[in-house]
Amino acid sequence: MSKKGLGRGLNALIPEMPQQEPTESHYIQQIPINKIRPNPNQPRKIFSNEALEELAQSIEQHGIVQPIVVRAIDGGYELVAGERRLRAGKMTNLSEMPALVQDFSDKEVAEIALIENLQREDLNIMEEAEAYKTLIEDFSFSQEQLANRLGKSRSAVTNTIRLLNLCEYVKELVMQNKITAGQVRPLISLPSDEQIFVADEILEKGLNSRQVEQLCKKIKKLQQETKKSKTTANLDPHLKDAEEKMMQEMGVNVKIKGNDKKGRIEIKYYEQEDLNRILEIILNKG
Repeated sequence: MSKKGLGRGLNALIPEMPQQEPTESHYIQQIPINKIRPNPNQPRKIFSNEALEELAQSIEQHGIVQPIVVRAIDGGYELVAGERRLRAGKMTNLSEMPALVQDFSDKEVAEIALIENLQREDLNIMEEAEAYKTLIEDFSFSQEQLANRLGKSRSAVTNTIRLLNLCEYVKELVMQNKITAGQVRPLISLPSDEQIFVADEILEKGLNSRQVEQLCKKIKKLQQETKKSKTTANLDPHLKDAEEKMMQEMGVNVKIKGNDKKGRIEIKYYEQEDLNRILEIILNKG
């Protein structure tokens, strides 16, 4: 993903660190870490301990190079951008951190958190999907608006959100990077038990996206055939007998659906000759 393709980007939402005198709307100050609470809409759920330890070592050697971004709320502060810096700072036992304090709406905070992580390119696709859902459901973004804001196509946003229709077992595998979004997209239309079966097949056999798609098609075909068999099995014996006699008489596939009181007869023909023969039989019988 190109970082330049993210629509407005963070610079459009967070101004450059001010060189002029601080104003009431934004200013930098040292804030006690224990007064900074996490962003509840942080889309990123998994943080690499190894990467945080490296960042903590850098902070110990060089300090905080770039202030975090917060907003004042309920007598304290809520993190807007800089989750990794805040976590690493806590690991080094810092008592306070430099922070740009600025006024943001809830909608802006959620948007900034998403864009910050997308620009770093380290959001898992499931985290990304959850973030899209939050922006749409809680902050009234349309899929079109979200796509424009992120510099993506609407179909890309839609397809990402559709991943949330996967069962929890499969979503967790994607979160853990054990299988990819491309591998599991064909599973979305399957019931949960079949999703789990296919996911296990992917893990065991290393199926690629094309192979997964073919397997899903086979499963769907089998489901359709099973459904038809159940329908036929439930048909009244007298109607089943009539169905077989009509097929023998007409030489084409005939299905009777219903009961002894009401229903319908489906007669399939495959060419003009079949149709002419069927009409002749029906008219002559009449």
